[in-house]
Amino acid sequence: KSDPALERPDLQLQFVIGLVENHARTLHYGFGFSCHVCILRPHSRGEVGLASADPLAAPRIDPRFLGDQRDAELLLKGVRITRQVLASPALTRYRHKEMHIAGEPSDADLMTHIRTRADTVYHPVGSCRMGVDEMAVVDPQLKVRGLEALRVVDASVMPTLIGGNTNAPTIMIAEKAADMIRAA
Repeated sequence: KSDPALERPDLQLQFVIGLVENHARTLHYGFGFSCHVCILRPHSRGEVGLASADPLAAPRIDPRFLGDQRDAELLLKGVRITRQVLASPALTRYRHKEMHIAGEPSDADLMTHIRTRADTVYHPVGSCRMGVDEMAVVDPQLKVRGLEALRVVDASVMPTLIGGNTNAPTIMIAEKAADMIRAA
């Protein structure tokens, strides 16, 4: 939690036993550890749209990371908390040096670092939001509105991001969809 008074966690820390960047596409050899800070319920909303009338064209995707200032402020708080955890005496024997920012950076320095390096943790949801209102793409039976015999069964039907990883809820959606399809 970024604040002990909160009822539920708003941050998730993902520890990695290695020196990785760009989702391990860039490896640094040697001993070390990393930690990623994730906002559990971001306010920022991205957009997926058509790039052209060509059905084979890749979609236009704009995640709008940190588009809402509340997310930027929370991530800054999360990075500060993470830096305190990683500076703890329990990790001293494993810590050598920081790779990107060292010492006591200002909030402005950290925010520049965050805006340069922040990216996905692969939990996009909501692009085919389920609901009963006219803006919902699918109904509660996961059927695409206005079309016959087409359902969407993946994390895109979640109206908002849950406060954690999306794998288990996506499996639950798929299991429920299988039951609904069998019963149809």
